[in-house]
Amino acid sequence: QVKVVESGGGLVQTGGSLRLSCQVSGGGVTPALYSMGWFRQAPGKEREGVSSIKWSGQEVYYVDSVKGRFNISKDNVNNVLYLQMNDLKPEDTATYYCAMGAGPLRYYGNSLKESDFGYWGQGTQVTVSS
Repeated sequence: QVKVVESGGGLVQTGGSLRLSCQVSGGGVTPALYSMGWFRQAPGKEREGVSSIKWSGQEVYYVDSVKGRFNISKDNVNNVLYLQMNDLKPEDTATYYCAMGAGPLRYYGNSLKESDFGYWGQGTQVTVSS
């Protein structure tokens, strides 16, 4: 069974930074062959895609609201996905979810559809105070 576990959330002031991590293990899969993404869900809102990264790490995508502030990266040796979040704003407050692609060697660029991701973590809370 594939396990996807996020960490690194917390409470930070406006303008601060956090780095989220996502450890993938188990299930007999090779995470290095899977594209991954970060999604978030704010209270009372639908979950939205934030960023994605191709299995190789050579292509990335960000939604406009986080471009220039967030950076996604992938450690294919240790099977860890990161999201470095800088210049955080109150509107970034949400539960952040890590997701791994539904199948190997697939990347949909700016699509960021939940249906393209087959494995999900439980989420980590990020709260940005004004």
